Amino acid sequence: MKPRLLHFGLATLTPAALIGVGAFIGGGWVVAAVVYLTAVTSLLDRLIKKETAASAASQDAALSVAIALTHLCLLPIVVWSMTNPALSSLAKAGTFFAAGLWFGQISNANAHELIHRPTRALHRLGMWCYITLLFGHHTSAHVLVHHPHVATPADPNTSRKGESLYRYMIRAWIGSFRQGYLAEKARLARIGRPVWRNPYVVYTGGAVLCLGAAFGLGGWTSLLAYASLCLYAQSQLLMSDYVQHYGLVRAVRENGKPEPVTAKHSWNSPHWFSSLMLLNATRHSDHHAHPGRPYPELSIPDEAPMLPRPLPLMASIALIPPLWRRIMDPRVARWRNA
Repeated sequence: MKPRLLHFGLATLTPAALIGVGAFIGGGWVVAAVVYLTAVTSLLDRLIKKETAASAASQDAALSVAIALTHLCLLPIVVWSMTNPALSSLAKAGTFFAAGLWFGQISNANAHELIHRPTRALHRLGMWCYITLLFGHHTSAHVLVHHPHVATPADPNTSRKGESLYRYMIRAWIGSFRQGYLAEKARLARIGRPVWRNPYVVYTGGAVLCLGAAFGLGGWTSLLAYASLCLYAQSQLLMSDYVQHYGLVRAVRENGKPEPVTAKHSWNSPHWFSSLMLLNATRHSDHHAHPGRPYPELSIPDEAPMLPRPLPLMASIALIPPLWRRIMDPRVARWRNA
């Protein structure tokens, strides 16, 4: 079944609506949001036929803009809900859990789509989604560092064979922040612009404003809830990078430079429903080969490495390093020797 824009819209915005209502009244709405993002996604991935071809949909920025605007509205609502006296502690925990999944997986995938768009307004909309998650530097690091250096030691967001998720997340966060800054500094020097034009000024200034707004929303409780939610969402993003690049490396040629990026340098997942929710971020090989290609047009090449289970499930397995290595290390070895 080839997905259309309606399918992408329903898959991505339905859980946001459930979380939004649940943040006000709790109850079954929170339960529905959690179940949708976990059990329903897993069940539909199992029941619906896998799909590797490009979508029948054409590119339309309207859905990406809608998801981004939903992000900007939903985030303060969720932070406020942590101080909502009408919600029980269990409802607050469920709202927090579901919202972290939505911001870290679905909204992240959409912001990722936007920062690759050539239109300045769309790019900045994606940037502000990342800034509100206190992760603005990803806008620069992903485009200027990750894409050119993927599957090499120069890329902090490429996970290494045998490296645990937990060690990777610390290394990737610090490394991408630093290398993204250096890449922007070098870019400004090349084009002759002053240091204050570095977008890191906006990333850090925007983060400070967001933290101040969270405090104004409900004092220290809201500030702590906001910072915790951002860290949770960031961990979801880093888990995706960890899973999608684990152990895959580009061979170094005789001239000392790595081989070109090909389909074999990213892990992919053909599962229909999780691909809808993640805006085809599961088709990672095609994205790295064609970074400017809109998400509905992405496909999975025949020669691309495939994850044994859907991407969200593999991210959960990565939380248990011995199990993760037992499943993935033999597959990495086969692709390295292919």
